[in-house]
Amino acid sequence: MSFFGGGTDYPEYFSRHRGAVVGMAINRYIYISVSQISSFVNYKYRLSYSSLEMVHNISEIKHPVVRAVFEEYGIDQPLDVSIISNSPASAGLGSSSSFTVGLLNLIAALRDERVTKLDLAKKAIYIEQEVLEENVGVQDQLHASYGGINRFDFTDNRIRISPLQMTGECQRYFLDSLMLVFTDITRHASKVVEDQVGKTLRGENDKNLERFLEMTDEAVDILEDRNPDELIRRFGALIDESWRIKRQLSATVSNPTIDSLYEACLRHGALGGKLLGAGSGGFLLVVVPPEQQEQFVERVGGVKIEKIDIDTMGSIIQHS
Repeated sequence: MSFFGGGTDYPEYFSRHRGAVVGMAINRYIYISVSQISSFVNYKYRLSYSSLEMVHNISEIKHPVVRAVFEEYGIDQPLDVSIISNSPASAGLGSSSSFTVGLLNLIAALRDERVTKLDLAKKAIYIEQEVLEENVGVQDQLHASYGGINRFDFTDNRIRISPLQMTGECQRYFLDSLMLVFTDITRHASKVVEDQVGKTLRGENDKNLERFLEMTDEAVDILEDRNPDELIRRFGALIDESWRIKRQLSATVSNPTIDSLYEACLRHGALGGKLLGAGSGGFLLVVVPPEQQEQFVERVGGVKIEKIDIDTMGSIIQHS
């Protein structure tokens, strides 16, 4: 979940300027399990997700990430791969990058290779940007790999990871103040962000992205505040400002339906918020003081609203 700095994590920007983001990993998961296939069946690879695939060759696999990773590693052993998610795809929650990170972690374990969280993130970035040629940034892969609330800085082809130093009281009140409001619209992020990436490459978004970069410094100061009430008040105001600027990056970021829903959230008690991910759909993240949330849910009405929490582990392997 990106809070601040989104857009500066695209190579089209940080190859020319310094980039930085602040965000966190949330307790929404993709579970990938794998087992050896018996020699008695008449296929080599079985994939179970929203579709079912049973194929003989890697080139026949329709799932683009699985096909790309299997080809990259030359996976030759017969495998049964099962994929389960507890969040909708194409909704701005970083599920695509989370899946790529998780699959790479699983393949490394199958090959008995030792990898760091940074290894996983960088390999996922390579698969998505270079192999699949997706228009994606680099923060979702890092959040999925590391977990927690972090600031990531991008300078001179280096990534610096800085966990935020929050008190337990402030972190709990902050997390209790976050809510997800579903727009009931899903979209393919790479296509949505295509116009934005083009404008960034031409330098047309530089002024707004420079402000986003400034916000990452302000966000760290806010989140490391010792006063919970002051923290969420300042955070809500800053994230509202970031959303209003983000809408200027491209005409594809928002639409009248999303704008109307966001303004309704503000009228009914939200201190601020933003659309997560590339834009055009998915979830609105809103900041609502815990003591006002019951009333907020009643007043907004007619939409799916969820509570979220933090994930501190990042991508992990569990052996059965």
